[in-house]
Amino acid sequence: MASPSLAAAASSPLALDAMPISSRPPAAAAPRKRPVLLLDTRPHPASPTPPLLSSTAAGAAAAAAAAGAAAPAQARRKKPSHPPKPRWQTVLSVAAKNAALLAALLYLGDLVWRWSHPPPPSPPPDRAALEGYAARVDEVEASLARTFKMMQVQLEAVDRKIDGQVGAARADLAALLEEKRLALEGGLARLDSKAGELGDALAGLRRMEFLRKDEFEKFWEEVKGNLAKGSGSEVDLDQVRALAREIAMREIEKHAADGIGRVDYAVASGGGRVVRHSDAYVPKLSGWGWFGGGNPDPQKMIQPSFGEPGQCFAVQGSSGFVEIKLKTGIIPEAFTLEHVSKDVAYDRSTAPKDCRVSGWYDKTPGETQSSHAAKMSALAEFTYNLDKNSIQTFDVTASDVGVVNMIRLDFSSNHGSSQLTCIYRFRVHGHELVSPGTAGFQA
Repeated sequence: MASPSLAAAASSPLALDAMPISSRPPAAAAPRKRPVLLLDTRPHPASPTPPLLSSTAAGAAAAAAAAGAAAPAQARRKKPSHPPKPRWQTVLSVAAKNAALLAALLYLGDLVWRWSHPPPPSPPPDRAALEGYAARVDEVEASLARTFKMMQVQLEAVDRKIDGQVGAARADLAALLEEKRLALEGGLARLDSKAGELGDALAGLRRMEFLRKDEFEKFWEEVKGNLAKGSGSEVDLDQVRALAREIAMREIEKHAADGIGRVDYAVASGGGRVVRHSDAYVPKLSGWGWFGGGNPDPQKMIQPSFGEPGQCFAVQGSSGFVEIKLKTGIIPEAFTLEHVSKDVAYDRSTAPKDCRVSGWYDKTPGETQSSHAAKMSALAEFTYNLDKNSIQTFDVTASDVGVVNMIRLDFSSNHGSSQLTCIYRFRVHGHELVSPGTAGFQA
């Protein structure tokens, strides 16, 4: 805070007191004041000089000015109401500032020292150390290579083991499946054979027509008529047995006539004959029992063979054909192909397998092959099965069949022989029209 004398000196022009120092009152009780530098407030020479005041007036004026200046200063000092900072906070602030200044000075000193003392140059690398380091690197690479090779060998061994086990399992499974397949095929073949035999038996029974209703009624009427002529009593069991025996004997005689009990319109003894055929098989050595020796006779295939091996007509290769002129024009119903029985056959691989039968009506004898080929039409296609009976009958499958008097048998394969195919007997079944020859087969 400024003293009253400084305030008075600042507010009034400087005046020199004329009172001598010795005449001033002593100021023993007043405190000692610091020397104050007084500014020269004398007026400029250009401005008018104020009148000099007396020391009393000057003192009063100074006191008044000091009082006036002290009042606003006290007012300004009392205006802020902030509490004073604690001492520890002040000490901490001063210490932080000193520490920051010290850190800055140390950083600058370090920079100056580094600039004035540069680091010495690094020595050149040691060649031996480099070679040792390279050797260690080579050892590590070699070790990694050996480890990788060992792992690869182990993986290959495991892979081969897995492949072997999988292959063995696959082979076992394939063998098991093949065994099951063969067993299933064998069962199906046996079932098919049984079904074929049953079908043939039923067809034979249907063709034989045992105990036909009309015949039974006819015989029954005869029996009843005979009984009416007699005593007139009821029919007894012996008469029924005699009637059944008579019917059975008639059917047996009919069946024994040609083995199947059906009329054969191609049989040689009835007027049928073989007119054309593929190349016949001629054995190199004569006297072979299978083929009768000498030149083969194609008429053997339309004659009864009585089941004797070798009594057949043999053609070369596994495929061929035979054309037969029938006894008369008929409407064909079925065809029968016969081979030697498996109980007496030497080799059944010569039996024909896949066959096709065609027919036409030949009005002009001696027609060329090209002329009757246009009129030829397929009547049936079948496969001769060695697992069935040696005599197999196949029905005509074509629709709207007319009258034919020429039959052609084509076979495209046999049951294994590549040299020849044997036909023991071929039969043609059907019925004649009321006026045979009036209608021809239209291809």
